[in-house]
Amino acid sequence: MTERSEPTPGAPPVRLRRLTSWLLHHAAARANRVVTRHLDRPADRMRYAILAALDEFGGISQADLCRRLGIDRGDAVDTLNAMAAEGLLRREPDPTDRRRNVVHITAAGTARMRELDDLVDAAQDELLSGFTPAERARLRRLLHRLVDLPPG
Repeated sequence: MTERSEPTPGAPPVRLRRLTSWLLHHAAARANRVVTRHLDRPADRMRYAILAALDEFGGISQADLCRRLGIDRGDAVDTLNAMAAEGLLRREPDPTDRRRNVVHITAAGTARMRELDDLVDAAQDELLSGFTPAERARLRRLLHRLVDLPPG
C-alpha cells in the first residue's frame, strides 16, 4: 500500500495526513459511524462490549469489567441496570466480598450477543471492503501491536 503524493481535492493538508495519530483518529471516527449505523441503537456498542467480556471472562466484578473495557464505572451503571432489567445479565453478591457484585451473562444475553456479532461483522465488512483478507489481517496485527504497547 503506497501513500499518494497528491491528495484528493478537498483533502486535509499533507502535514496532517502524514501523522499516524491524525489518521488513527479519523479512521476511528469512520469506524464508529459505520458500526453505529449497523447497530439497532447507539447504546448497543457498550452492551456488545459488556456481553463479549462476560461471555469470555465469565463472572466478573463490575469494577473489573469496567477496567477491562475502559468504560467509566459511572457511565456503565445505567447500562448494566438496563441490561439486568432486560434479562441479559444478572448480578450476584461476590461470595468473597459482599460489598461487590459479580456480573454474569444469561442465556438471553448470549443470544443477544450473537445477534450483535452479526451486526458488528457486517459493519467490519463494510468498513474494510476495500481491503483484501491479507490486508485486513495485517491491519489487525499492527493495531494489536499498537494497542498492546505498554503506556509510555
